[in-house]
Amino acid sequence: MASSVFSTPLASIGVPTEIKADELRVALTPDGVRELVSQGLEVRIQAGAGNGAGIGDKCFAQAGALIVSREEAWSSHLVVKVKEPQEEEFLFLRENMILFTYLHLAAYPKVGEALIKSGTTAIGYETVQMKNGSLPLLAPMSEIAGRLAAQAGANLLERPHGGKGVLIGGCTGVRPAKVLVLGAGTVGWNAARITAAMDAEVTVLDRSPERLRQIEAKRLGRLVSLVSSRGLLERIVPTADLLIGAVLTPGGRAPTLITEEMVQQMQPNSVIVDVAIDQGGCVSTSVETTHTKPTINIHGVQHYAVGNMPGAVPFTSTEALVSVTLPYILGIAGRGLEEALAERPEILSGLNTVSGCVCHPGVAKALEVTPRHPMACLR
Repeated sequence: MASSVFSTPLASIGVPTEIKADELRVALTPDGVRELVSQGLEVRIQAGAGNGAGIGDKCFAQAGALIVSREEAWSSHLVVKVKEPQEEEFLFLRENMILFTYLHLAAYPKVGEALIKSGTTAIGYETVQMKNGSLPLLAPMSEIAGRLAAQAGANLLERPHGGKGVLIGGCTGVRPAKVLVLGAGTVGWNAARITAAMDAEVTVLDRSPERLRQIEAKRLGRLVSLVSSRGLLERIVPTADLLIGAVLTPGGRAPTLITEEMVQQMQPNSVIVDVAIDQGGCVSTSVETTHTKPTINIHGVQHYAVGNMPGAVPFTSTEALVSVTLPYILGIAGRGLEEALAERPEILSGLNTVSGCVCHPGVAKALEVTPRHPMACLR
């Protein structure tokens, strides 16, 4: 019964190997395993789960984990992952388990349908939200994605990579690249400050004057912040050498800010990096890509829209992710979800599905269903 996962401690924690294309991160580190095992919890790591991040089975075993098959990892009371379940994993979803991972159901409605059908209690890292609006489990990956967006954009501007042949920082007597960043949150600020540090000419757009004042206090290099509007976008997008989409609607689909017409007006071989693609993308022409084939050329503009950007640096990303998720894993598994909710009420916003119901308003809107309070979903 779904109620049991709320009211009782969860004896076992399973970590399956990630199977999404080019996803090399793993949901726990050996230090994380050691901490959980020291609290009397059983940790089951699928054989090879950490290989992509440079963490071998031996390291996990020495920390106290059991090295198991995929089926055994998924049979645990609490299953901890990095990315949303893929279609071949849907058969492992069931009512008497908790799934704790990045879900992004607005972008992956089939996953939402599978969670609803199975009755799985699913907590999305990306929707765990503090009273002040911050997203503690999304923040480290957003920071990494923002920095990677700057790196990827700079590389793609180079002619051998299909770009305009523009050095992002220019040089003496030659203007630098014009970089437009949409959104001044964690992704946007990291993308802006890295490109500014590379001496690019950076413009950051956001709808919040308060947020823009915050980044103005930290302004560096050739960085300008402006309050976003449709008219401003129409004027400034065609001038950008590199456009980085970094907008976010927690739990919901990202707003489409850049129309196809705007993309058509960009200069040939310009670059778009749409970090918002895992929430559907903020550029109308974006199509999700992979690390193996990261770009697609549409209307003469390179589109980089990799859905799991931090997967390019799996060691760094794994360490950063576990540093913030471990206290939640320990609380949920060690004391049960009900007690964990009392201790950390922000977990409530992380509940995307419970016993066939959708609980997060943003996710419910994206999936076109009526949201329900988690406790009303128990049966």
